[in-house]
Amino acid sequence: MLSQIERGVKNPTVQVACRIAEALSVTLSQLLGEEPRRQTILIPKHRRPVYREEETGVERHVLSPAFPSKGVELVMNVLPEGTDTGVFPPHQPGVTEVVYVEEGELEVTLDSSTYRLAEGDSLYFEADVSHRFQNVGKGRCRYFLVIDSHTRD
Repeated sequence: MLSQIERGVKNPTVQVACRIAEALSVTLSQLLGEEPRRQTILIPKHRRPVYREEETGVERHVLSPAFPSKGVELVMNVLPEGTDTGVFPPHQPGVTEVVYVEEGELEVTLDSSTYRLAEGDSLYFEADVSHRFQNVGKGRCRYFLVIDSHTRD
């Protein structure tokens, strides 16, 4: 499958792309983009990377540059009604995530614990557990995700 992805024959699902990134010890944004050389970077809306799953319509908008040395990424995810991201594998120990729901209702499953978030709610968690995001409301769900990959010594 990797050779098909490299040749552009096949597009991976978000889960497969995240697993590849995790195996390479990089974020998904780093896998999909290059490290900018400037410290001040404007990403116009029409030029930001958007990863869209054709089958489900799930979208991942990369809102921050991919800086391997910085370890923080900001993404906006859009889940159509009744869809979910599938299960993401655990990150390395020390990686944390913050979820903020801008629109709709989101259910976050961390291993066997489930949390329901409404518009305006946020959730912080240590991301070294399997995790899944599901739209459980009417209409689409749009949420922001901050992933901090800095490892603590």
